[in-house]
Amino acid sequence: MATITVPVVISDAELKLLQTLVYQECGMHFDERRIHFLQDRLQRRLKACSLDSFYSYYRLLTSRDGKIELSSLLENLTVNETSFFRNRPQLDLFQKVILEEILHRKQSRRDWTLRCWSAGCSTGQEPYTMAMQISDALAYYYLRNPLPFEMPTPKPLIPPPWKVEILASDISYSALRTAQEASYSDLQMEPVDYGFRLRYFDKLGDRYVLKKSVKELVHFDFHNLKTEFLPQRNDVIFCRNVMIYFDEAEQKRLIDKFYRCLNTEGYLFVGHAESLFGLTDKFRMIHQNNGTAYQRIEATV
Repeated sequence: MATITVPVVISDAELKLLQTLVYQECGMHFDERRIHFLQDRLQRRLKACSLDSFYSYYRLLTSRDGKIELSSLLENLTVNETSFFRNRPQLDLFQKVILEEILHRKQSRRDWTLRCWSAGCSTGQEPYTMAMQISDALAYYYLRNPLPFEMPTPKPLIPPPWKVEILASDISYSALRTAQEASYSDLQMEPVDYGFRLRYFDKLGDRYVLKKSVKELVHFDFHNLKTEFLPQRNDVIFCRNVMIYFDEAEQKRLIDKFYRCLNTEGYLFVGHAESLFGLTDKFRMIHQNNGTAYQRIEATV
């Protein structure tokens, strides 16, 4: 088939059809401000598939053999922008206030498990940041609240009897593959201070590679937030700069899902440009030193 060199003409009706398909598949909503972005990504996929009409492409997407191409399209519609220690005031709130409260509450109940979920983890910097912060928080907590357990030698990253699991999920397979490699450039490492680099990374050539003990805390998996089958029993959920892709109805559905996915008194972190205001009454906002989080409100009997 001949290589496509000129853009394929896409009608408004065809774009509307694609918008509906994307919305049904993953909840992403493209309004008038973002329609040109959708057109651009569609043209890229038409060229990559060597197709010369929207009709042919749509038939491919909706065919039994079209799941791979549908996944490629959805990957192209997300902007995998992320960084280590993104939005430091929020992360300070997470480490110094939220984790402290969770660890104290769990120790009082003799529950030594901590489970977190990074929803929309992109190339891994967010869940790895969480892993480093949790490790630091547990070390400091242990110093102030010594437990009647002998510390093994060599000293483990997570002091016993604590057990930490961080699930990281994304809709982009290529982003997940990059995240699992846990290898980052000097530019990507700019937000990481020297102390964290020394404790949690190995320098291999011109790359910084996360230490195995940190990588083992994070488990990556493909998840589409549109589905009902999402990770349960989380103490903390990070879902930052993801809801901006959704319309209000889908945002409300997603927030309800997160409520069900959180443990009692669990916490939800969203992006700095996102808010739960006007979308739900199931969370209370916590705001401190420019950092914001939301805690699940328990229903009273």
